[in-house]
Amino acid sequence: MASTARNIEPIFGCSSFMTLQTHMLADEHRFRDANGALSWIISALAISTKTISARLKRARLEDVLGEVGRDNIHGEHQQKLDVIANDVLVQVLRGRDGVAVLGSEEADDLLFVNTRTGDGDRYAVLFDPLDGTSNLDVAGPVGTIFSIFKTEPSNVDCLHPGAQQIAAGYVLYGSSTIFVLTTGAGVHMFVLDPSIGAYIRVEESICVPKFGATYSINEANAAGFPRGYRRYLQQCRDEGFSSRYVGAMVADVHRVLLTGGIFMYPPTQKSPEGKLRLMYEANPMAMIIEQAGGVATTGCERILDLRPTGLHQRVPVILGSPDNVTDLKECLSE
Repeated sequence: MASTARNIEPIFGCSSFMTLQTHMLADEHRFRDANGALSWIISALAISTKTISARLKRARLEDVLGEVGRDNIHGEHQQKLDVIANDVLVQVLRGRDGVAVLGSEEADDLLFVNTRTGDGDRYAVLFDPLDGTSNLDVAGPVGTIFSIFKTEPSNVDCLHPGAQQIAAGYVLYGSSTIFVLTTGAGVHMFVLDPSIGAYIRVEESICVPKFGATYSINEANAAGFPRGYRRYLQQCRDEGFSSRYVGAMVADVHRVLLTGGIFMYPPTQKSPEGKLRLMYEANPMAMIIEQAGGVATTGCERILDLRPTGLHQRVPVILGSPDNVTDLKECLSE
């Protein structure tokens, strides 16, 4: 009798089908004495970002665009979706037993939750709930950035150098919703399939190209950049580089991660300490870029070695392909 077996086409064009949850369960085997707490936290982030993605898609219909009418701790006008995204993340994360501390761009101070003692690891989760909110009114890309540290529930001094992160990632809300994650063993990318409500792994062990002929920086501020940055930008233009700047760190760094090049947010005369926040913007993005083989620096030192002085500390940020960052550092040292 002829066989009735037939070849089954790979799902989503992949030879293997791996959800974010399954990936995390397999990944935790790397950790000694793992108890599943980190997987639960990543699961909470997945639920939160799927909720945020859905709200973003209906933002115009639900009339949640525009400003709330008050400023956050940084003196920036809060958008309605800033508050919505922050509330979603806080409500979902604080319900996970492994979470002891939360820190957000939208909050003045750290939030201590689940402070009871007990068995199992405890974690601090720091996040920028909605990066690039100036893009919201024009339907541009925005994102969520997060950083995870081990901590103690009673330890008020729970801000550590980025090198101590055990996981970091971001979610890009654009033409698709993309979840990029590292737990210290490479960088992996997942895409939300709305038909089944799950993040599906589409790429493993992403590597930043050694060089890329693009740069990402807000050149409108160039007059206030240190001379070395201006020298490097002129060098890029002379060599035919392309300028790519979206105005959302998540989108700009995502391009660098996949295609190479360099992302820069230098100090300026107006913001001599830089503008991006160390704990929930620079640190997680630095971990991702380094895990992918790139370089992350302030221009003077490795970002992940910086000792934090506060939740909202600002730093200059340079992230990118090794050759590009080397060229910039030579310009800065001249």
